[in-house]
Amino acid sequence: MKITISMVCLAAVLTACTATKSPTIETPEVVTETVITLPEETQEPENKKETKEELPTEVVGEEIINTPTEESQTMNDNVDIGNYTDAAFHKPFNDLLTTHVTNDGRVSYTGFKQHWGTLRAYIATLGEHLPTASWTTEDKLAYWMNAYNAMTIDLILRHQPLESIKDIKNPWDQRFWKLGDKYYNLDEIEHKILRKMDEPRIHFGINCASFSCPPLLNEAFVADNVNDQLDTVARKFINDSTRNTITPERLEISEIFNWFSKDFKKNGSLIDYINLYSDTQVVPNAKVRFKDYDWSLNN
Repeated sequence: MKITISMVCLAAVLTACTATKSPTIETPEVVTETVITLPEETQEPENKKETKEELPTEVVGEEIINTPTEESQTMNDNVDIGNYTDAAFHKPFNDLLTTHVTNDGRVSYTGFKQHWGTLRAYIATLGEHLPTASWTTEDKLAYWMNAYNAMTIDLILRHQPLESIKDIKNPWDQRFWKLGDKYYNLDEIEHKILRKMDEPRIHFGINCASFSCPPLLNEAFVADNVNDQLDTVARKFINDSTRNTITPERLEISEIFNWFSKDFKKNGSLIDYINLYSDTQVVPNAKVRFKDYDWSLNN
């Protein structure tokens, strides 16, 4: 009995001692350190070219049309255009033609695009100064042929890249250009204005941006010299062996002479007209064949 009491007491004492000497140790809260790694600053490669934001394109109907770049919006404001019928009036276009068209009529559309603003400013100037009743026939011929050619170049620039003017939907019906109070298309200028002037040589002066067309003259038409200029382009085209093959008894000639035969026959036969400018004279009963037309771009 005593032993039992002693063991019980001993157990009690040990329990008490344990309680006083071994206090409960709280587990310290573990704080985790979050390390944020900042991204390294990236540098563009030295050889990377700076890119410029492209200007928005002009949307016409369902077509997306190119517009002149900001760099091309320039024009020589110091040009004195005089009375709107002399050479100074057409000087901006003349400068573009002499710079971007070769002697054989090849056109650098890339070059024109660099000065697109100048081209369109010239067209705008034409729109502000339509021919009047006081203008001579020569004044009007120069004006409308230059207008046609400038608008054709502008049409090509609006739709690049392309391989032929016929890649454009209804190219001769597009009305982008306002002259006076109305918008014109190429078809109207050619058929309702120029052809009604009874001057068949206009077919050698206006250019359809294609290889088989008469080459684009690398100077602007001017009233004081337009008759000589038309004689030059007529003779050059008719005697161009890449576009016409002429022998005394056989003609293989451009479709232009077929499409507009009425214009060329007003004062005689087609052969009579060819003989006015051909280095090789053709007999009246020569056989005539029209060549296939190459519509590839004249660049």
